[in-house]
Amino acid sequence: MTSTSELLVDGFGRVHETVHAVMTGLPVDAVTFRPGPEANPIGWLVWHLTRVQDDHVAGVAGTEQRWTAEGWDARFALPFDRLETGYGQDAADAGTVVAEPALLLGYHDAVHSTTLAYARGLSDTDLDRVVDTRWDPPVTLGVRLVSVLADDLEHVGQAAYVRGLFEHRGG
Repeated sequence: MTSTSELLVDGFGRVHETVHAVMTGLPVDAVTFRPGPEANPIGWLVWHLTRVQDDHVAGVAGTEQRWTAEGWDARFALPFDRLETGYGQDAADAGTVVAEPALLLGYHDAVHSTTLAYARGLSDTDLDRVVDTRWDPPVTLGVRLVSVLADDLEHVGQAAYVRGLFEHRGG
């Protein structure tokens, strides 16, 4: 890899590949499976990591989120604020994300394509641009994108683990 842009494309590509590995062939009842009463189900994990990516990339790109621009919020019809990303939600909230695997993958694919298009247009110097002054030190574009990537990788790993537990129990 010769540029930061290529590195980001590769990282987000790994998230995308793993989301597909988790969701492909997943039975509908696995979407809401929880290995424990407070555990996050696969559906919530994939929805949340995609919402965070959509929200944060749209924020730094100065564009509307795919969630609202393309009506994904209406298609999911979740019982909370339409701009919710899942940050800070409790177990009860996580249990309300019930969606067909194809719907979750469709939304993820849409967000992924936007993320890649944005990342491919970045130069190394773009990453030093301050995007959030609410923190000390202020958050740069590079820090924000790495933060999203880290959060996505963490949650898709959790989703893969929960799928393994579901399958192990005979699902």
